[in-house]
Amino acid sequence: MHVDTLSCQEDYTYRNLFKILRVRFQHERFDGTLSPEVERCVFERGNSVGVLLYDAEEEVVFLTKQFRYPTYLHHGPGWLIEIVAGMQDKGRDAITVAHSELFEEIGYQVAELLPLCTCYLSPGASSEQITLYLAELCHAERAGQGGGLDTEHEDIQLLRLRLSEALSMIQQGEICDAKTIIALQQLYLLQREHMGGAVRQL
Repeated sequence: MHVDTLSCQEDYTYRNLFKILRVRFQHERFDGTLSPEVERCVFERGNSVGVLLYDAEEEVVFLTKQFRYPTYLHHGPGWLIEIVAGMQDKGRDAITVAHSELFEEIGYQVAELLPLCTCYLSPGASSEQITLYLAELCHAERAGQGGGLDTEHEDIQLLRLRLSEALSMIQQGEICDAKTIIALQQLYLLQREHMGGAVRQL
């Protein structure tokens, strides 16, 4: 379907970390006509990457816990349980970022990454896409302490949870981060489909 972008201007930029665009456009409607002129704001900060590390033999997932101020701002939990994740800086591919974040946050190096999916996180307001990967512990080694980067003021705790426990925590609202929920449910579906075989053998 057709889209006409009539204008696109930067309304705000912050330290090269993100920018807000104000766009005017028209788009083809489902009945074949052209929509009226529409104005929207778009939040741009680049794309991101997430990795779920999994021990297939023990059925244990490796997650992180850290403080996220935006979730605390409106009386939320503050400390979130998440998969390893980070922003994909310009010039760095998703695989490279995934390996880097695994080492920085939980101290692991892996040989293989299985792509799970790429999805939009908030398509009504942001262009950001996240690419999710699965990594198996049998192809990993602990090569560092993890815990995040001091230069980024990170304080990250490593959590080892049984997959069944992590899935229950989703139902109970204890795990409420979207990328983590998606990755855990993707792993559960893969496990069900292949009845506990090593995921890398798919």
